[in-house]
Amino acid sequence: MLELHSYQNRDGSELPLLESALFSPFSGIRHAYATRLGGVSEGEWSSMNLSFTRGDREEDVRENFHRIAEHFSVPESRFVLSHQTHKDRVRTVTEEDAGKGLTRERDYTDVDALITDVPRLLLTVFWADCVPLLFYDPRKRAIGAVHSGWRGTFSRIASRTVEAMRREYGTEPSDLFISIGPSICGSCYEVSEELSERFLRDFPGGERVVSFTGRNAGGERKYHLNLREANRQLLLEEGISEDRIELPGFCTCCNPKLFFSHRFSGERRGNQAAFLMLL
Repeated sequence: MLELHSYQNRDGSELPLLESALFSPFSGIRHAYATRLGGVSEGEWSSMNLSFTRGDREEDVRENFHRIAEHFSVPESRFVLSHQTHKDRVRTVTEEDAGKGLTRERDYTDVDALITDVPRLLLTVFWADCVPLLFYDPRKRAIGAVHSGWRGTFSRIASRTVEAMRREYGTEPSDLFISIGPSICGSCYEVSEELSERFLRDFPGGERVVSFTGRNAGGERKYHLNLREANRQLLLEEGISEDRIELPGFCTCCNPKLFFSHRFSGERRGNQAAFLMLL
């Protein structure tokens, strides 16, 4: 279960961050899931918007990143940002990637997952209902950060990340600890009949992640999709122990005062980010 902790910005204002109870025994990493609180953005982006692409003022987004950097005691030049397009591509991050997406241009696109074994690089992925996942292998000292919407989930990006960590670092799935971050819950995530049928037909354990929930006013069948459980099923299929997979306990759509949510607010919103770093 994730826990909400309150820290202070340098001006004395509150910086609420969610942290993983599963990761708390480990001294070799630092991590956090940002909320929408604790920043300087205004209006629909209030206040900890971390996206440069949603129409917010760049100087406000940079100040928000600066506050996160101060919390982690790293310069902005140690961040490495994803370039999310709902694909299943995993990038192996090296020292050469330091600062990409924040202090210098990225030379990659279509990257929804990042892995590394380099200390003090702050892997950063974004979401506003989709599922963020943080991976830690304490034996090989390797980490991963993943953004998984329905497309990424259907394409098994969580499985691709396990495979990439095994290939690059020799990670055994049984050594992994994985935190599934705050995201839309199954009760809030109504989907089309077409999408529900795709998951039922072609996704492992589809019957456990799709539910028929009645009919709408027009008599059409209603379906809901549990993306968090879908990712958990992928991880179990990869051989990760059930007690090493953490579910969040927070729904982004149910808690619009704490999180940006695409389903709740539509396009007029900011984005949160998830962060993970080896020490």
